[in-house]
Amino acid sequence: MVGMTAALAVPPIRPVHALIVVDLQTAFVAGKEAVPDAERVLDRARDLLGRAREAGALVVHLQNDGPPGSVDAPHTPGWELHLPVGSGPREHVVRKTEDDGFAGTPLGALLTGAGATELAVCGVLSEMCVAATARTALALGHRVVLPHDAHATYDIPAAPGISGVVPAAMSSRAAEWALGDEVEIVPHAAAVPFAAPSPSLPPAPAASGRRLSPAVPPPSPAR
Repeated sequence: MVGMTAALAVPPIRPVHALIVVDLQTAFVAGKEAVPDAERVLDRARDLLGRAREAGALVVHLQNDGPPGSVDAPHTPGWELHLPVGSGPREHVVRKTEDDGFAGTPLGALLTGAGATELAVCGVLSEMCVAATARTALALGHRVVLPHDAHATYDIPAAPGISGVVPAAMSSRAAEWALGDEVEIVPHAAAVPFAAPSPSLPPAPAASGRRLSPAVPPPSPAR
């Protein structure tokens, strides 16, 4: 029995120095339109956030700006981040308009400025914004850890002549598998350790018009 337990145990992994929380916005994780297992993802994200903050790691919340009329259109209830954002120089909100959290945003500059080359990614949707952000991070030379129980998506609807409904859990698993063998997939968020970046975090780079500080949201457009 001891041998079997050892064989099934997940070996410890090196600490990461940044946590990227992808699109945990009310439209996707609350109410009747929430992804399946939204509560599970929120619970794992809370755990990751708490430990990342305690360790002094860099935390970046990605917030998608959907087009007018969408569930995540800016300054609508569904657009709001569902989990509280902490204060301080190591926690930021980065708004985006593409699946890839690096596209046209200061995310890359934040990671570089912090000296954070090893990061964990969680959030929604697995095959879209989570995968796109993780893929670019890998392409930029970052080490990426993806906890399997900390990302989620919707069921894929049936397509006549192609397939029946693909359950969300299968879609999430396929999305992480499609990232290739460079990403580190771990079964449980609880297994991801954090440490502060080294050297210590310098002042955040200029935002180039994007909101970096989570303290105050941008003003609503004039009516």
